[in-house]
Amino acid sequence: MRFTVAVMVLALAAQETALPDATKLQQMAARFEPTEITADLSKLSDADRRVLAKLVEASKIIDALFLRQVWAGNQPMLLDLVRDESPEGRARLHYFLINKGPWSRLDHNAPFVPGAPADKPQGANFYPDGASKAEVEAWFKSVPQSIRTRSTGFFTVIRRNASPTGGDFLIVPYSIEYQNELTQAAALLREAAALGTEPTLKAFLTKRADAFLSNEYYASDVAWMELKGAIEPTIGPYEVYEDELFNYKAAFESFVTVQDAAESAKLQKLAGELQDIEDNLPIDPKHRNPKLGTLAPIVVVNEIFAAGDANRGVQTAAFNLPNDERVVREKGAKRVMLKNVQDAKFEKTLLPISKIVLPAGDRAHVAFDAFFTHIVVHELMHGLGPHSITVNGRGTTVRQQLKETYSFLEEAKADISGLFAIQHMIDKGVMPKSLEEQLYVTYLASAFRSIRFGVSEAHGKGIAVQLNYLLDQRGFVAKPDGTFEVNRDRIKEGVAALTRDIMTIQAEGDYAKAKELGERLGVVRPEVQTALAKLAAIPVDIEPRFTTAERLLSAR
Repeated sequence: MRFTVAVMVLALAAQETALPDATKLQQMAARFEPTEITADLSKLSDADRRVLAKLVEASKIIDALFLRQVWAGNQPMLLDLVRDESPEGRARLHYFLINKGPWSRLDHNAPFVPGAPADKPQGANFYPDGASKAEVEAWFKSVPQSIRTRSTGFFTVIRRNASPTGGDFLIVPYSIEYQNELTQAAALLREAAALGTEPTLKAFLTKRADAFLSNEYYASDVAWMELKGAIEPTIGPYEVYEDELFNYKAAFESFVTVQDAAESAKLQKLAGELQDIEDNLPIDPKHRNPKLGTLAPIVVVNEIFAAGDANRGVQTAAFNLPNDERVVREKGAKRVMLKNVQDAKFEKTLLPISKIVLPAGDRAHVAFDAFFTHIVVHELMHGLGPHSITVNGRGTTVRQQLKETYSFLEEAKADISGLFAIQHMIDKGVMPKSLEEQLYVTYLASAFRSIRFGVSEAHGKGIAVQLNYLLDQRGFVAKPDGTFEVNRDRIKEGVAALTRDIMTIQAEGDYAKAKELGERLGVVRPEVQTALAKLAAIPVDIEPRFTTAERLLSAR
């Protein structure tokens, strides 16, 4: 026992001395370029502005709730950091707020705050502290199907059962686990609904407030799909990235945005192409969906405020929701493009990266239109391909079958099949032929932008899989001078092949193949690492400054 204690003390001391100092922390934070995020509200009424202010208030509650979901120790650690007036304390607080916790998401979740566990909990705070994946999974399998459905659902946490006769674990609904925060947020949503005049907005805010207290989100998800008007809020538990144990549990997030009606109208015509794209996917026809959900709105917005899972580390540029397979199957999904965020990312990261990783002759082909179009179609493709599947005669979902491999594979699917879909529309004449040259070159440069997010993150790992696959297929070529170029003769074939491989894994619910693919290709190879080293002076992403939101709050 003495030896064990001594080893533990030495290990803790080693961790403490290895933590970054104030200078290093400032360098780490500098990878996120401070950027003002603004939106034109001149056409909105005073009532609409008050609605937006209420939504920002509710979003700040969501931000605190998300901290609890990431790690049980986040809130007390944040209070300690706020009290620390030293230069290191200020630097740690700044970087903690960027990462929503004491682990650097760009650095394989390395800790940077004294007292933080060496390893970021894979199950976040969704599962009991200290419970192994095998232990929780065995319990899932041991309970009746009705209980298993609830226990592996989006909107519950798993806790230790204090009762000696009640089994190892119990299920706690979000409405109970986060009752304090959700009660406050629901009240603010009801106040916003009372101030609003747009019927669909009032309906969504009221139903989402109800969902926060009932834990039943279906009706409010459908209401969100039907939103119309200038104000476009997204608030609730959605993405499962934070649950790295199983990808079962949804994290809370919020986007407060206003719609760009002109840009939205331009893109809405793409929704009419979805069934044709689905019908031409390069997979066995039995895996295609003969009838997609009827609603497929595409909305271009400008962000005013983001919170929770929507504002940690790398910023979201677009999203496709809801994730509830019932809603997707019955109603479709909505794609939301955050145009002002995408503009900032393109200017501050992608253009500088392209000047280093691409040959001189290709740099002129890097274009915002190609970048924006691929993000749009990426979100469209989340709604296509396999979702509800049958494995061994049992109805299930891709998410349930692929567990922790689901997120990276789904992001890779949306990316690579997005290229396939755009090429299909170019060949069909729906999109201009001139886009083809820009598409693959811009995507290649953007791959180096995204892989910098780190392969411990779903988007970064998904990009690594694609980049390595296309290098192996000679669709991309690493040149002797350290740059990378598109091989026009092989790129289309490689894109179609990877689309087929990923969607087949999903359709078959093949966890072993998904895991093998991630282990084999979800890595940074030496030639890619050499190129990444040359990008050290370029920001990895933006750090938003929500100036429009702060003006709304100060005007109350």
